[in-house]
Amino acid sequence: MNYKIIGLAVLAISVSACSTYTTPRYAINADTNLALKELGTTGLSVGAFAAPTNFSESCRAAGPLAPPDGMSHTDYIRKALESELKVAGIYTTSNPRVILSGYVKKLEFSSSRGLTGGSWDIEVLLNSSNGKTQMVAEHYEFESGFSAITACKQTAEAYFPAVQNLIAKAVRSPEFKALLQ
Repeated sequence: MNYKIIGLAVLAISVSACSTYTTPRYAINADTNLALKELGTTGLSVGAFAAPTNFSESCRAAGPLAPPDGMSHTDYIRKALESELKVAGIYTTSNPRVILSGYVKKLEFSSSRGLTGGSWDIEVLLNSSNGKTQMVAEHYEFESGFSAITACKQTAEAYFPAVQNLIAKAVRSPEFKALLQ
C-alpha cells in the first residue's frame, strides 16, 4: 500500500512541476557587426552590468524564464554586447582603452499583451570609463499564444531578438561613438 501512495505522490509532483523556459543563446547581428566595424576603433572591453531592482522571471504559473548556461537576464545583455564587440574585432581583454559597463534600469515582459501577444521592455544605461553615458531602450512585441506553456516559451525565445535590437540601437546611436573616445 505504501508503494502505491509513494507512486501517486511522485506522479502528482512530476505532473504539476513547473517548466523552465530557456532563451536561445545570443547570436551576433550582421548589421550591428558592420556598424561596429565602421566606427574604426579598437581596445574596448565590457565591465559589470547591474541588474534591475524588481525583475521577476516568473511567467504566469507555468514556470520561470531563464537565459541559457545559468546566466541571469542582465548577464545575457552584458554577454551580448561583449560578443558583438568580439566578432567585430574591437574587443580586448588586456589593457582596454575604454571599458563599457551598464545598469539595466528596466526589464519587464508580458506574455499576455492583449489576448495572444507579448512584449519585452528593456532600458539600459551604458557607462563608459571616459565618463560619458548613453540610455538605450527597446520595446519588442511578439505573438505569444493563448496557453501558458506556449506563451511562456514564446516569451523566453523573444528575449533574444529584443536584446539583439537593444544592442543594435545602442551601437547605431550617435551617442555611442562618444562612449568610445
